[in-house]
Amino acid sequence: WPFFVRCWQSILNRSPNMWTLIGIGTGAAFIYSLVGTLAPQVFPDSFISMGRVAVYFEATDAIISLTLLGQVLELKARSQTSAAIKSLLGLAPKTARKVNDDGREEDIPLSHVHVGDLLRVRPGEKVPVDGIVTEGSSSIDESMLTGEPVPVTKRVGDQVIGATMNMNGSLVMRSEKVGSSTVLSQIVQMVSQAQRSKAPMQRMADQVAGWFVMVVIGISILTFLGWGIFGPEPSWVYGLINAVAVLIIACPCALGLATPMSIMVATGRGASNGVLFRDAAAIENLRKIDTLIIDKTGTLTEGQPTFDKIIPLSGYEDNEILRLAASLDQGSEHPLADAIVRAARERDLALSKPTSFESGSGIGVKGELNGHQLSLGNTALMEQLGISVDAFINDAEKLRAEGASVMHLAVDGKLIGLIAVSDPIKASTPEALHSLKNSGLRIVMATGDGLTTAKSVGSRLGIDEVYGEVKPADKLELVKKLQKEGRIVAMAGDGINDAPALAQADIGIAMGTGTDVAMNSAQVTLVKGDLRGIEIARTLSEATIKNMKQNLMFAFLYNALGIPLAAGILYPFTGWLLSPMIAALAMSLSSASVIGNALRLRK
Repeated sequence: WPFFVRCWQSILNRSPNMWTLIGIGTGAAFIYSLVGTLAPQVFPDSFISMGRVAVYFEATDAIISLTLLGQVLELKARSQTSAAIKSLLGLAPKTARKVNDDGREEDIPLSHVHVGDLLRVRPGEKVPVDGIVTEGSSSIDESMLTGEPVPVTKRVGDQVIGATMNMNGSLVMRSEKVGSSTVLSQIVQMVSQAQRSKAPMQRMADQVAGWFVMVVIGISILTFLGWGIFGPEPSWVYGLINAVAVLIIACPCALGLATPMSIMVATGRGASNGVLFRDAAAIENLRKIDTLIIDKTGTLTEGQPTFDKIIPLSGYEDNEILRLAASLDQGSEHPLADAIVRAARERDLALSKPTSFESGSGIGVKGELNGHQLSLGNTALMEQLGISVDAFINDAEKLRAEGASVMHLAVDGKLIGLIAVSDPIKASTPEALHSLKNSGLRIVMATGDGLTTAKSVGSRLGIDEVYGEVKPADKLELVKKLQKEGRIVAMAGDGINDAPALAQADIGIAMGTGTDVAMNSAQVTLVKGDLRGIEIARTLSEATIKNMKQNLMFAFLYNALGIPLAAGILYPFTGWLLSPMIAALAMSLSSASVIGNALRLRK
C-alpha cells in the first residue's frame, strides 16, 4: 500500500520518481492478472497461452518483496551512518548530583537541571552539562568530544563540557548551558542537519531523475506496443511482461541514493574526527577553496593568553593600571580581556563594576568607571578617540616584535599606561599550515592585533600575507575583495568579531573552542579548534565528491544497460527475455552496490 500511495502522490505533485515506476509497473501487472482471472473472456485469443490467460500475481508479489528488501538494506545502511549521532547521544549521563542550598545533595534526572544549579561531579562520573568549576580541581578527559587524548586539568573558574569524564578529583560546578544549548546537543543537531540536507549535486540528480522517469514510461509504452504489434504470439503478453520489466529495472532508487548515502557517511565520519559540517553544500564546496583567511587569537594561537607586563606612565602604579583595565574588561568576551582579569584576581586586586560598557569588537573596549571614562584597546581605538600613543611607541614596537599583544589604557582621554599580553602559538599550528600550503592554498592572516605583532607571528609561521589592526568590517571587506578577484575563500576564526567574515566567506570555518556566534555563522566547525581539521575536512570533501560521482556513474550505467535488456532487444538474437522478478532483484542489487560504495567512506 505505501508504494501505491507514494506513486499516486508523485503523479498528483507532478514529481515523477522511483515510486511512479514501481506503482505503475506492479499496478499494471496486478490489474491485468486480476482481469485475466475474473473475466478471461474479455481478452483476445493472442493473450491465451496453454488454454488460459497467463497471470502474474506471483511476479508482482516478488517485485514488491524485492523492492522492500532494497528498502530494508537502505534503512540498515542509514542506521550505520547514524552511528556517530547515536554514539554522541549515548555520551550524555542520565542523572546529575545537585547540591541544594542547605548543602544536601541528591541525584536528579538530567532533564531537571536548570541554569545556575550547583552540581557535584565525583571521580569516575561524567560532567552532566556545560558549566564552570566553582570548587575543587580534577583532570577531565575530553577526548569523546574533542579527540584530545590527554586529560585537561580543571580548576575553579575553568569551563567544563557536558558528557566529558571526570578522572580523579571531586568538583562542584555551576551549570551554564542545559538541554539543547550544550556543546554535545549542538554537535548532534549539526550532524543531523547535515545528514538531512541536500548537496547541489543531489538537486541536479533529482531533476535528472524526474525527466528520466518520464523517458522510461515512454520507453515502456513503446515496448508494449512494439511487442504487441510485431512480436511473436502471444505478442501482447510478451509486450506487457517486457513493459513491466522496463519500468521495474529502470527504477531510479540507486540514483536517488547516490548522493544522500555519501553525505550521511561523510558527516558521520567527519563528526568522529572532530569536524562538523552544517550541510551537504559545505562538504561539496570545501574542496574548491583556494584561499584561506585565518584569525590569530584563538585560531593560530591557544586563545588563552597570559598577562606579560605593564609599562605605566610616570605617576601611575602597575597595580592601579591593571585594576582599572581588569575592571573594564570584566564585560568583554575576548581572550585577551580574560588574561587581564585573571592577572588582577591573582594579585587580589579589588575590581569595580563599570556603569557602562561598550565593546568595539576587534579593537578594544570603552566604559565608565567611578565617573571616569576608560578606554582600553589597540592603536586603532586610540586613533579613533584622538588619543596620542607616541609616549609608548618604542616600547610597544619592541613588545610586538616579540609577539606580544599590546593594549593602551586611557582615562578621560589621557593615556596612562600600556599592557602587554602574550598568546602562545598552538603546537599543532605549524604542522597544519605547512600541510595546507603544500596543498596549494593561499594563506592570509587577518587580526585585530597590531601589525608588528601580526607580522612577528606570521614570520614564525611562514605566513607572508599579514593584515593587522583589522576591524570586523575590514575582515568582511577583505573576504569580498578576494572574492571579486575570483578567489574561492574560506575564513577560519573563533570570535564575535569574525562572525561577519565567516558568514560572507564561501566556506566559514569556526573553532569549536570559540564563541557561539562564530559557530552559528560558519558552515564547518572544528570541535578541537585544531587547524589540522581543515585538511581532514578537505580530504573528506574530495573523497565524498569522488564517491558521489562513482555512485551516479553506477546508477546511470546500470540503467543504460538494463533498460534495453528488459525491453527485449536481445530476443531476436539470443531468445533471452528479462522477467520482471529478475528486474526487481537487479534493481535491489543496484541500490546495494551504491550503498556499499558509499559505506567505503567510513574507512
